[in-house]
Amino acid sequence: MSDVVRGDDGAVAVVRLNRPERGNALNEALKSALLETLREVAGDASVRAVVLTGAGPAFTVGQDLGELGALLRTSPENAGETVERHYNPITLLLATMPKPVVAAVNGTCVGAGLGFALACDLQVWSSTATLSTAFHKVGLTCDSGLSATLVRAVGAARASSLVLLAEPFSARQAAGWGLAGDIVGPDEVEPRAMRLAHRLAAGPARAIAASKRLLASSPYRPLAEALAAEAAEQSALGRTRDHAAAVAAFLAKEEPAFTGD
Repeated sequence: MSDVVRGDDGAVAVVRLNRPERGNALNEALKSALLETLREVAGDASVRAVVLTGAGPAFTVGQDLGELGALLRTSPENAGETVERHYNPITLLLATMPKPVVAAVNGTCVGAGLGFALACDLQVWSSTATLSTAFHKVGLTCDSGLSATLVRAVGAARASSLVLLAEPFSARQAAGWGLAGDIVGPDEVEPRAMRLAHRLAAGPARAIAASKRLLASSPYRPLAEALAAEAAEQSALGRTRDHAAAVAAFLAKEEPAFTGD
């Protein structure tokens, strides 16, 4: 059975980490399969939204330390290659593919898994989920974008505490810090994520892609540059069929039907 399973529901692709017996620990096979699957859904014109989740009681416990330990014994010089080979491109795909990605965080979410979740556009968190950066516990620093996304989510002071102390925290605590907004019972995580994904899939695809670009870059831009970027995106979107049809639907007091054109 594949370590990553893709299942499509209409225009929504569900990408499921599938090593439940190991807490979906990120070994070489799973990371390679995840990267390949994300590339597939990013390039699939029939997919308009993506849900990322885990099989079993964990989203992912992070790097497979058993596999890493074996690599450190045999080829220590290669142990860090996975960051550039897997973690960086996976994180970038989640954050930059021109389709909305919803993380359905169904349970334990640690290390790179937390980075993956925060790279997604929306997150639904299980009320029973345990979270942690965890990297300092094994003598490493954060990866998978956490040095950027965690600071953006909770501020520099809280991010420093979460990374340097590497203590576990709950989804409820995360909500209090502004890290987690949509918290539901464990049985409701995937249904809630699917509802959000279907809503996004029915939305204006080009406008959603533009919003992803703006939201990713604008926090680091001076206001004048952000305004210029917004103007450029609006100028392009103002010429789309979706925009014209949506304005006409609004004036007719009807619901718009977006086609992505």
